[in-house]
Amino acid sequence: MNRPARLVTAALTASAALLLTACGSGGGDDSSSDKIKGADNGNSTASATPSASAAADGVQRPEIKLPSSFQADFQSWTNSDSKLQAILNDGREELRSEYAAVIEANLDSDAVAFYNSDATRKSARTWIKQFVDDDDTLIGKVTVFDPQVHINDTGSGVLFYCVDERKASTKNRKTGKVINTPDKPEHVLQYRTRLDKTAQGVWKTVSATVVPGACS
Repeated sequence: MNRPARLVTAALTASAALLLTACGSGGGDDSSSDKIKGADNGNSTASATPSASAAADGVQRPEIKLPSSFQADFQSWTNSDSKLQAILNDGREELRSEYAAVIEANLDSDAVAFYNSDATRKSARTWIKQFVDDDDTLIGKVTVFDPQVHINDTGSGVLFYCVDERKASTKNRKTGKVINTPDKPEHVLQYRTRLDKTAQGVWKTVSATVVPGACS
């Protein structure tokens, strides 16, 4: 898994930070079964609706809350196949867990640990720490859309999706300074993730790659 270095140019700080969100380490698998057909291979405390803590499969999942100052809008995040829907659900919560950890300045988020392998959790913690060190949070809105999901030949879940981060920004907690994400096609990102199902029934993210501009 590749996690690009955070850009330091002020005008790009917000977009670069968001770009890294779900891009944990762990090594990418570029086998044909991990590819999606048609994909280009190239501090508010008010809470929004939380994720369910207990799913239909009986697994007790951590409750993840995002404040009203930051929205993650998941569009068409449904599938008629219950197995594929389970992958979509846990893939969504992994992304939400990282957003929540940044906003809460929580380097040791239980939710991030719950939805990530050891390798991707380590990379996620490094990303979150950049915000904590800079005393920054996230505001605005990201739109998550065009999910493409299947189970590959080895039984791993493969989930590709797009994130439009152009309406999201970073805000410094101390100074209140806001840095907006530039309204450019490269800030519509494609995330390419692989998930493995644990014995408890949770689809944990084990690798991910982000491709800027692949969804524009």
